[in-house]
Amino acid sequence: MAFKIYTKTGDKGETGLFGGRRLPKNHLRIEAYGTVDELNSYIGLLRDKINLDEVSDLLKDIQDRLFTLGANLASDPAKNMAVPDIQDTDIERLEQAMDKMDETLPALKNFILPGGHSTVSFCHIARCVCRRAERLVVALHLEEKVDAILIQYLNRLSDYLFVLSRYIGQHLNAEEVVWIPRQKL
Repeated sequence: MAFKIYTKTGDKGETGLFGGRRLPKNHLRIEAYGTVDELNSYIGLLRDKINLDEVSDLLKDIQDRLFTLGANLASDPAKNMAVPDIQDTDIERLEQAMDKMDETLPALKNFILPGGHSTVSFCHIARCVCRRAERLVVALHLEEKVDAILIQYLNRLSDYLFVLSRYIGQHLNAEEVVWIPRQKL
């Protein structure tokens, strides 16, 4: 018998965590891992758009880590369950990639406006979704146990996506538009 994707167990607005606990679908924990899933989809879109092997390879690794992060958030913290983990080396890999990209980028002296090329814009959209995921995980952390490294990973990932937007823009010869604040008259 084939596996069916629909279970009908969520038809009344609840979903289950790994470990069996049921929560309403608008619970902060569900919002947090749902936003991580949304972010993972945008990272997949970036992988489809970017034609640089070293970037695509890291984006695939990031997608793997986001599944790990989601599995952590989708697990009942009251149960002592074995879940995949995010490690310091995952954060260090993002930092090393940023350092390498920064070597080729002009110094950032101003805020820049998102855009210049659709792929650059997708990087910025992913960055914004990452920041939203981070805010939700921080809010959840104030209510329930969340491993601090999950927050650190999301924080570093949003930084990586910003640097990646600039790096991809440079690779595509896209103009980097500086934000010039309008002065009050």
